[in-house]
Amino acid sequence: MNHLEALSQYIKATNTHDFENVRKVLHPEAIYWFTGKRCTNMDEIQYYFENAWRMIKDEVYSINNVQWLTIDNNSASCLYNYEYKGYLEGEFVQGRGRATNVFIKDNEGNWKLIHEHLSN
Repeated sequence: MNHLEALSQYIKATNTHDFENVRKVLHPEAIYWFTGKRCTNMDEIQYYFENAWRMIKDEVYSINNVQWLTIDNNSASCLYNYEYKGYLEGEFVQGRGRATNVFIKDNEGNWKLIHEHLSN
C-alpha cells in the first residue's frame, strides 16, 4: 500500500460506520483536531466517530481536490475538501469543510494516519 491507497482506505473505512475498520488505518498515537474538539488518544477518537455516526444517520463522507503537500519514503501529508451527507433527526443534512491529513509508515512499513485536522 502507498500513501494514495492509505487515504482511499481511510475514507472507505470511515463510510463503514464501524470504528474497528477505522482503527486499522490509524497510527496508535493519532491526534485529531475537529472543529471545537481535540482528540489525543484512541478512546477519544473512537467516541467522536461513533457519536457522529449516531447523530447523522446513513452518513456518506466524501473528499475531493486532494493536494499532496509532502511525500517521502516514510511520511505524506495532504489537504482536501470534504463533504458529508446524511440524516439528522430524520431531516437530510449536508456539510463541507477542509481537512489536513498526515500519514506515516509504522514499524511494519504500513501507512497509517497519525493526524487529521478538520475545519468548516
